[in-house]
Amino acid sequence: MRKTRIVAAAAALALAGALALAGCSTGGAADEKDGDAQGQPSAQQPAEQVELQVFAANSLTKAMAEAQALYSEQNPGVTFADTQYEASGTLNEMLGAGQYADVLISASAGTMDAAVERGYVDEATRETLFLNDLVIVTKEGGPLVGKDVTLADIAGGAYTVSIGDEAVPAGNYACQALTTVGGYIEPDGKTGPDATGKGGQFSEVLAPLVTLGAKVGDVCKYAETGDVDLALVYSSDVYRMGGVEIVSVVPGDTHKKIQYPGAVCSGSEHAEAAQAFLEWCMTDEDCAKIWQKWGFELA
Repeated sequence: MRKTRIVAAAAALALAGALALAGCSTGGAADEKDGDAQGQPSAQQPAEQVELQVFAANSLTKAMAEAQALYSEQNPGVTFADTQYEASGTLNEMLGAGQYADVLISASAGTMDAAVERGYVDEATRETLFLNDLVIVTKEGGPLVGKDVTLADIAGGAYTVSIGDEAVPAGNYACQALTTVGGYIEPDGKTGPDATGKGGQFSEVLAPLVTLGAKVGDVCKYAETGDVDLALVYSSDVYRMGGVEIVSVVPGDTHKKIQYPGAVCSGSEHAEAAQAFLEWCMTDEDCAKIWQKWGFELA
């Protein structure tokens, strides 16, 4: 009897030991599995979140906002900070003052040249994204709708007109165009695409009829409200601002080609993500529809 009890006790001890070992083995496997899940990201885990800061020309305001929303939808790991829309010259000033940005998109090659020269952007990432047209607009439904207004009409003093100041690329293009009809005189006498649209002066006839705007949106607004008869703006501004109608397109050979270069900023902490966004802007089919919707042409 005593022998039977000893055997039973031994068996119980053996069973308890086996269960303990099994418990340890199971717990270890679970711990190891959890460790792998925590130590190595799986396909289900979200990618590292990146927030891009974009500096963009004023004329891109609505188109860029729509494009960024689409990009974040397609790339959930990327969001955008409060995008800064200003005149291209002002954007360069902001970068020069030390403000942070990942991407710069300018409304002229000249302002991007300046950004490259001053070290604000990585020249190797520079790409021309969009093209635009310079147009003459008037108040929607106004008395000039349907008239074929020319640069010569403006230079001759027939109308009041709003034009961007020297920090606004649209204003530079407008002044370049007006050099071809004597409405604007460059210091060195250059005209058309050879002119800069800066540093000169309006003719005696035109000067008192010109209202300058610090942003191309302001220039367009002056025409919309009837403060001036006409405004020289981008075709995309007609879509963006509304309230104005095109009376004529300024001949392309009277000014430099209107292009929007983009580049990754030299101080970007997310250069790879910034470059990917710029490439997407040029290649994504759905994004191309957005640019076209707002009056831009892909370069």
